Amino acid sequence: MCLSIPSQVVEVHEDNTVTVDTMGVKRRVSCHLLMDELVVGEYVLIHIGFVMSRINDKDAQESLEMYQFIMDESGPLPI
Repeated sequence: MCLSIPSQVVEVHEDNTVTVDTMGVKRRVSCHLLMDELVVGEYVLIHIGFVMSRINDKDAQESLEMYQFIMDESGPLPI
C-alpha cells in the first residue's frame, strides 16, 4: 500500500507539468494523466511522478497536519 502526501501546486509549466511543494520539498511532476488543467494553490496527490488526482483544501490540510504529527512524535531517525 502506498501513502500519498498532499502536494500544493506552486508553478504551472507549458509542457503539461507543474512544480509542487510537498512539506517543503519542491519537485516537478507530470500532469499527463489528469484531464483538467491545474492552477497554483491547488492540492494534488502524486504517485511515481504523476499527478493522480486533486484533493480539496480541507482534506489536504487535515492530512498534512496528521503527517506532521507523526513526524513530530516519531523523533529523529536512527542513522
